[in-house]
Order: sequence, then structure tokens, then C-alpha cells
Amino acid sequence: MDSLFMIFSLGIVGASLMVISTPNPVYSVFWLVIAFVNAAVMFISLGLDYIGLIFIIVYVGAIAILF
Repeated sequence: MDSLFMIFSLGIVGASLMVISTPNPVYSVFWLVIAFVNAAVMFISLGLDYIGLIFIIVYVGAIAILF
């Protein structure tokens, strides 16, 4: 459980750094979606299923629709 948490935490940090450093906005949005999916998987692995699914539906869905 701890190693899974660390993997997804590093995934969030790495994707967030890529959002900031990527000059192309399309790739930046792609990395932002990856960061939100990693956060949702972390919430689901912690037992917060509802918040994890809301993260995926609201944030990832809104980014996909608006961009």
C-alpha cells in the first residue's frame, strides 16, 4: 500500500512539473489529465471511492470537453 501511494504521488509530482514546463498547451493539458487521474487513483486506493470518481468525472471530463 505504501509503495503504491509513493508511485502515484511521484506520478502527480512528475505530471505537475510537466504541466509547468511544457511549452505546447495541448501537451500541458494532457499532463494535467494524467495528474488528475493519478490523484483520483490515490483517493480510490485510500478508500475514498466517491471523491475519486468525482475527480475523474468532473475535472478530467471538464478538461476533455473544454479543450
